[in-house]
Amino acid sequence: MKSLVGRLPIITITILIVISGLLSYISVAKALPFDDISKSYAKKEIINLYNKNILTGTSETSFSPARSVTRAEFITILSRLLALEPVMSPVTPYTDVKQNTWYYGFVQAAVQLELAKGKSATTFAPGKSVTRQEAAVWMARALKQTGNNPIASTVFKDGEQIADWASASVAAVHKLGLIKGDNNGHFRPTAPISRQETAVLIDRVLQNSKWAAELAAKPNKRIVLGWQYGQTTEQYGNSILQSNVNTLSPRWYFMDKTGLVTDNTDTKLVTWAKKNNKQIWAMVGNRFDQEATHEMLSSAAARNKLVNQLAEIAKKYGLQGLNIDFENVASKDRQSFTTFITLLADKLHAQGTVLSIDVSPDLGTDWTEAFDYAALGKQADYMVMMGYDEHYGALSGAGSNASLPYVTNAVNKLLKVVPSNKVILALPFYNRDWTLKQDGSVASMDFISLTKQNEILSAYSLKPVWNESLGQYVADYTKQSTKHTIWFEDGRSLIAKYHFTVNKKLAGVAYWYVGGESKDIWPSLRNAEKYYDYSF
Repeated sequence: MKSLVGRLPIITITILIVISGLLSYISVAKALPFDDISKSYAKKEIINLYNKNILTGTSETSFSPARSVTRAEFITILSRLLALEPVMSPVTPYTDVKQNTWYYGFVQAAVQLELAKGKSATTFAPGKSVTRQEAAVWMARALKQTGNNPIASTVFKDGEQIADWASASVAAVHKLGLIKGDNNGHFRPTAPISRQETAVLIDRVLQNSKWAAELAAKPNKRIVLGWQYGQTTEQYGNSILQSNVNTLSPRWYFMDKTGLVTDNTDTKLVTWAKKNNKQIWAMVGNRFDQEATHEMLSSAAARNKLVNQLAEIAKKYGLQGLNIDFENVASKDRQSFTTFITLLADKLHAQGTVLSIDVSPDLGTDWTEAFDYAALGKQADYMVMMGYDEHYGALSGAGSNASLPYVTNAVNKLLKVVPSNKVILALPFYNRDWTLKQDGSVASMDFISLTKQNEILSAYSLKPVWNESLGQYVADYTKQSTKHTIWFEDGRSLIAKYHFTVNKKLAGVAYWYVGGESKDIWPSLRNAEKYYDYSF
């Protein structure tokens, strides 16, 4: 008994050590976000990406590391890596990607940015496993590594098995150290990529300090102008707060034939804009009145009167700029319009006020003959190209309101005489619903907002088809035995045009009109602003 008592301290210490180790094990286990990753070679990467809200599990407690990753999962992970917002646009080409699924918004975001495509024109196959070569293609697109790369057959022993459409991407991501082959030098292109392999792949991107910095950076500041139309000041302000607009253009001023300005300034909006760090470039219009505009421009006294009033108004209310929107100007007033703009530019620049001018695409008609692009571009701070109304009625025939070729041709012609840092591209938040006769000619046309466009989409269960050459979806429907056609303006089509402005290094974009957009548009455009600024 005496010897047992002597051993009690040793037994006690042993028990404490065992309990301590057990508690430590329990503590570590609880620290892991999932119960099934303790033995995964990607445990560290999984935890890192989970903490960054890039990866989630297959359940609240399981990650399923060895399971293959699905197309929906991979594109969601990739979208989160790129800090993209989910986009709930109702316009989609895929019949197997439903709006009530958890991945819908991320698939839409990736498709709109051309980061991912379906297995066919109408199917995305969200539940299908992603192969290693498919993962390489998506990664190469996401990191903008789609230039000239050596083919993968020169890198891996099984390189000849890699599909032609994936070979350059596999070589690119391998060169970047993101995807590696097995120990025997094989890539296994058609093998499914597992969830833990995906975690390692994605985490390697974040271990690149340059890429990590890009992903964390804020988008570059560009002008994003939004015109007010059909909304009260309160409605307009609420819409602006949901948007990326940083420059407001309320329709406050209109001229008459004597050069007198109608002043509709809302000082509440001026105060609101200052409080919310927004600039105001108030719009100055001519009410589409060609004769009154001609009389004003033809009179030196009327021109000077208008110039002086506009400068005084801008100074009085502390406006940062003015936006001149004279439409239906006679071709005979070309020189006098340039003279007016020259006088106004001198006056505004002397007091630090920005001058922007709205111009239409030069299609070789007298509609734009009054706009001397080169001369106006020398005087104004910005030229705003109104990239819409491509098809406008029976005379033009039915068609797109703003196809990608129409917009790019209009801007490219302007850029021949005006530097890119002075050009703003205006895009439409409205569309046209075309009613057609049996021979395809126009019976009638209705202006519709993008919200109304989407209501028609839903009401008639339309299945829009993406037209690559136009950069738009197109759909037909029948109403009261009459054919209708809509060339859709949505997040994808607007992003295609926005991408063009980035490539051309334009000063920014403008939207006619704030309030015409549907709720899904701003997340789409924010994604574009963010993604196209990445310089991987």
